[in-house]
Amino acid sequence: MKFRFTIGKKIGTGFGVLILLTLIVFVTTYITLQESREINDRISSVNQPSTKLLQELKTSVLETRLFLITWLKERKEHEDKVKLVQYQNEIYPETKKELEHLSKSWTVDQQDSLNKLFADIELLFQAQQNDVISILQVFEDYEEPMNLFLAENSMEAGGDIHYYYNEVLSELNELISTQKMYAQRANENMFAQFETLKFLVRTLGIALIIIGVVIALYTTKTIVAPIQRLKNVAVKLGRGVFPKENLKEGNDEIGEMTAAVNNVIEGLKRTKDFAEAVGSGKFDAEYKPLSSKDTLGKALLKMRDDLAENERFLEEKVRQRTAEVVAQKEEIDKQKAQIEEYFVQVTDSIKYAKKIQEAILPPSTYVNKLLPESFIFYRPKDIVSGDFYWLGEANGKVFFAAVDCTGHGVPGAFMSIVGYNQLRQAIITTGGSNPAEILNHLNRGVTETLHQNDKDSTSKDGMDIAICALNYDTLELEYAGAFNPLYLLRDNEILQTKANKFPIGSFMKGRTEEFTNHKIQLVEGDQIFIFSDGYADQFGGPRGKKMMYRRFRELLVETSILPVEEQKNQLNSALKNWMKEEEQVDDILVIGVRV
Repeated sequence: MKFRFTIGKKIGTGFGVLILLTLIVFVTTYITLQESREINDRISSVNQPSTKLLQELKTSVLETRLFLITWLKERKEHEDKVKLVQYQNEIYPETKKELEHLSKSWTVDQQDSLNKLFADIELLFQAQQNDVISILQVFEDYEEPMNLFLAENSMEAGGDIHYYYNEVLSELNELISTQKMYAQRANENMFAQFETLKFLVRTLGIALIIIGVVIALYTTKTIVAPIQRLKNVAVKLGRGVFPKENLKEGNDEIGEMTAAVNNVIEGLKRTKDFAEAVGSGKFDAEYKPLSSKDTLGKALLKMRDDLAENERFLEEKVRQRTAEVVAQKEEIDKQKAQIEEYFVQVTDSIKYAKKIQEAILPPSTYVNKLLPESFIFYRPKDIVSGDFYWLGEANGKVFFAAVDCTGHGVPGAFMSIVGYNQLRQAIITTGGSNPAEILNHLNRGVTETLHQNDKDSTSKDGMDIAICALNYDTLELEYAGAFNPLYLLRDNEILQTKANKFPIGSFMKGRTEEFTNHKIQLVEGDQIFIFSDGYADQFGGPRGKKMMYRRFRELLVETSILPVEEQKNQLNSALKNWMKEEEQVDDILVIGVRV
């Protein structure tokens, strides 16, 4: 059988070479890194700690010589004497223990040298003890010339202590040099391995690039380019475009794929021609399936028969639906006209209610007569409003009120009529005694009118109000409020008088809650403001949040130097700038009076 270098063999050979070279690099790198890690671990865990401890031991031995000189010269207690004893009894044993632990990883010769070092150090300590420490314990010992002579003789050249010092330092220097040498050799060995690895990686890297380029070029020529041509044909077929001529067929797997694609193209062309014929209404067009298992061909034949039947059915259905649509359109037009008529009637009724509501509000001439230096900023949310203002005169005082009824629009307007009538009745009943008494009567009147004392009543309606009585002769102001406070602007500062925290319409038999009457002595130039909560609760600004009372008060202070009518215009402009695209959320009412 003739050998075929198939696509699988081509790809397998190319990737096999690349994988082999990569594996060589990986294994070599892994082994080198593992050995380097072991060397580094030995340096960091054995050589460096050993060198450090030996250096510390050498320093400590040198310090004991200084401590011993101090012992020889100082007759009194001295800290160097304490340190000498402490080092011999405590510090040295710990250092010895650590070095013995580290020496387990040393060579046998190094271990023998270390054991000899320990023996010489202990002989040194024994000589220090016998020749100096034990014979110079107390003051009287220093008075004995022989003691001093023996101690000094031992420490001088030729003495035991001097001899052991030289031996110990020599052995320490040798051990330190040995440890440094081992560490240096280990580093040199590690660097040599890295250089070898560097050369191998560079060489194999270049080989990988060259071999990869060769494999890529070969694969592109023998595999990628033919597949790219097949892909382009498939993309065109996906867009419904047929190639002008058949593709050239080879003798490998791609050639077999090309032959299969050519067969598919021929079949699709036949299918296209049949579909065009059926689409144009030629339901007698002939089509032969490609084989007995050609489900697409059988489906096309069934589609031809179904379309012929469906066309007859749709024609009948269209005639029926056309008649139904005509009848439905006539009914919709009739209902639309009726809804538009109802809408006009309701809108006309609300507009007429607005005229009635505006008729009960005090006219501007009456307002200017009672409150010459004043403004009323009144902006309903809807056609009719739940907020209203009221003015009256009794007992030499001018009464004025800002009222905020439950709700807005039509429900609020109904409540405003109730509130207006009950407020007039309260003025008549009390004779205009004071604002608090008027609110007490108004509270009872609204509660009784809405039957809110009845057990079965579900009404929760009421109103918030601020009412003032101003005596222009004495400049005395009386105020009472249900939730709505009073602002007094004096010397560019707002003084707030708080209202009672229960609304109008909350009167209950047996309860003793009554409204508080506040008296305030005004001075010329003072300004009084009463209002509903609509202005401060309006959403807007850069973040779409409420204005809040703080900004409202700042605005009142900023505009206070203007004439009262200009203050009203500024409040309106500031509100529009704040709202921007936001919808008005509540009725707005602000009354300002300057005395």
